[in-house]
Amino acid sequence: MLRPWELNMDVVRASGTSIHVQIAHKIIEEIQRGRFSPGAVLPGTREFASRIKVNRKTVIQAYDELIAQGWLTSESKRGTFVSTRVLTINNSGLSIAPIRQFPAKPLLNDHVTPMLSKRQTHDFIHFSDGLPDARLIPFEMLSRAMRHALITSARNNKLGYGDPKGAIILREALAHMLNMQRGLHAKTENICVVRGSQMGIFVIAKTFIAAGDFVVVEQLGNPLARETIKNCGANILGVSHDAEGIDVGDLERLCLKQKVSAVYVTPHHHIPTTVTMSLSRRIKLLALAEQYDFLIIEDDNDHEFNFSRSPTLPIASMPNSKRVIYIGSLSKVLTPSLRLGYIVAPEEIIHLCANQVMLIDRQGNQITELAVAELLHTGEIKRHFLRMLKIYEERRSYLFNLLHKELAEYLSFDLAESGLAFWLKIDACINIQELIKEAEFQKVRFQVGRLYSHQENQVSAIRMGFANLNNAELAQGVSRLKSAFIRQHINLLSA
Repeated sequence: MLRPWELNMDVVRASGTSIHVQIAHKIIEEIQRGRFSPGAVLPGTREFASRIKVNRKTVIQAYDELIAQGWLTSESKRGTFVSTRVLTINNSGLSIAPIRQFPAKPLLNDHVTPMLSKRQTHDFIHFSDGLPDARLIPFEMLSRAMRHALITSARNNKLGYGDPKGAIILREALAHMLNMQRGLHAKTENICVVRGSQMGIFVIAKTFIAAGDFVVVEQLGNPLARETIKNCGANILGVSHDAEGIDVGDLERLCLKQKVSAVYVTPHHHIPTTVTMSLSRRIKLLALAEQYDFLIIEDDNDHEFNFSRSPTLPIASMPNSKRVIYIGSLSKVLTPSLRLGYIVAPEEIIHLCANQVMLIDRQGNQITELAVAELLHTGEIKRHFLRMLKIYEERRSYLFNLLHKELAEYLSFDLAESGLAFWLKIDACINIQELIKEAEFQKVRFQVGRLYSHQENQVSAIRMGFANLNNAELAQGVSRLKSAFIRQHINLLSA
């Protein structure tokens, strides 16, 4: 195994402490300080001994002691590694505790798959927040469209700077799609192309939210959107929600207390609970926006992934929706790595958003925009999406039945009508923090409810994506999760 870096470490020969003990203590100290991360490879005993000028048997003795204590692991023909389980030292001696993957305060990167080494993650099952399956990406279709866009642009000398609102051919294609499928009344002047819905949220926040403004978000909601709004210096107000979406009565009470500048909502597929806002709540929300003069930021995540056969149209499609700024994305239909989203709003708002785009990166990726426009015009994206929808619907049903069969005694949940994830409420007797540790030990991960709380409260629920895993992987993940529940329940009974 390649070890490109040399390990520097000092030993004190005049010390009364044995050299192998010094080496062991030094390695433990560096693990605790974070110099040696879990899974990191250590030098071979011969190389290490030569480096610090001691007998090889001394290093072997130190390694053996650390392996026995659980700090290190050894793999035949591969080497010696820092254990993926962290040891903590307390007054009663050494005890093993799992690596803490979920810090006390939610971080932005908690919302995505942790960036760990291949060795650490190759056999983990990760239930995402609702990501698509990258293995279903139409690589050849995308490649042909990208190549055609690049060649055509080069031949026509069109590889310079373009419109910060996005390529007009793409905005035309998006307007046609949104008007036909989502009931909007958009023209090219009403659309600004961005790099995914998160950039859309950022652009809108930077354009319309000032320090000191009061912005309403759902008590459980999109953590990235919430942190983006906070980043603008806004005061966050949490509004309650239930099986019909946000509580508009609670929202009006907030408006009576403070001058609300904007309300951020995910009405089609609420993040994280998967609830769809009722029509009566949507009508009342529009009326409140008019009465109290605030903007509605409608994040229409996962609109495409509707399994009810009777999709609900966006708030932006309704009468009197001039105060609505609509955000959508094609990233999940294609791939999250291909960043492509859009903002739909009145022309004067789009002009301000384009000015903000100019300050961020001048414009988007024109080649990507031209390629996607071609795929929209030819119907390739629609055909690809229909294939994906069929696969995801089958996986959704499979996981729903599997959860009922294996975990019904620990969880309560409904069959989500839209989106690519379930919201699972955990039985009150289960300690969520202990469950996280047990799940990590079983090599299964999920999104914990606390990440979505605007007040960082503990939430006895998890969000479980199903689209990124095939049926075999879903079954293995549920099996591991069941083991984690059983272990945690046994620990609870024995406590």
